Amino acid sequence: MSEMLNFRKRVEVWQLLPVKGIVNARDLGGYAIGADAHVRKGMLIRSAHLAYATRADLAYLEDLKLAKVVDFRTEHEKQGVEDKPINGAEYISLPLDASGSEAAKASDDERHIFARHKRFDMKKVIMKAAFNDRAKIIARNLYPTILTFPACMRQMAAFLRLVVDAGDVPILFHCTQGKDRTGIASALLLAALGADRDTIVHDFDVTNQIYARDVRKFTRRVRLFGGHDEEVAVVKSFIGANKENFIKALDSIEQQYGSLKAYLLGPMSLTEQDLQTLRSRYLA
Repeated sequence: MSEMLNFRKRVEVWQLLPVKGIVNARDLGGYAIGADAHVRKGMLIRSAHLAYATRADLAYLEDLKLAKVVDFRTEHEKQGVEDKPINGAEYISLPLDASGSEAAKASDDERHIFARHKRFDMKKVIMKAAFNDRAKIIARNLYPTILTFPACMRQMAAFLRLVVDAGDVPILFHCTQGKDRTGIASALLLAALGADRDTIVHDFDVTNQIYARDVRKFTRRVRLFGGHDEEVAVVKSFIGANKENFIKALDSIEQQYGSLKAYLLGPMSLTEQDLQTLRSRYLA
């Protein structure tokens, strides 16, 4: 009982949304920015896909006056798990795909291992990935790839531009599990709003509490099939969110550009006026 009470307290701090069919659904609202500001609630929502949203979930999001839903998934990922529509919200597909990067290139044999199914099944893919050498490389390089691979950078810059130009309206953005691409997008938004590094890392790491049960389950399954620490690391990266790798990716960006703000003003193509617009709109 005490463990459940503690969990509820942590959930309250994390701004977890009261939805049943949408995993990892969180409001960036409430995070402290500097000494006297915080992110407005109900404006910037991050989550996993909306395919299993209940009627009550959709009604809740509609009540938020949600204006835009941004989906980072590829067309393959959406197969069989398309988002349910939200009345009044514009759906925007902005696929963020690192498959063309050097780290993600696969041989013909590897492509056979990851043969596409009629319905995309993340858990089946992860079980295959745990024992695949290329997947192990992808797991280690996932966050640097999202932040530095040109195709990913263009899409992330397009997302940030979309948010700047959207006006004073609530926006939901998501990928499949709401953790990697969505986590990076959240990190960049929080950085644009002036959040400190601890806040950015904390928001990213919340995913590990939400998916902790799945990580434990698939860790046991991988070990049952003969997997060791290296295979388990793939599970922890693909089902959870690898906090240590995320921190290393932030370090790399700061070393290359000087700061996250410089990264936003450089390859993300934001301006000082854009940052001021975001802060005026989303901070209270």
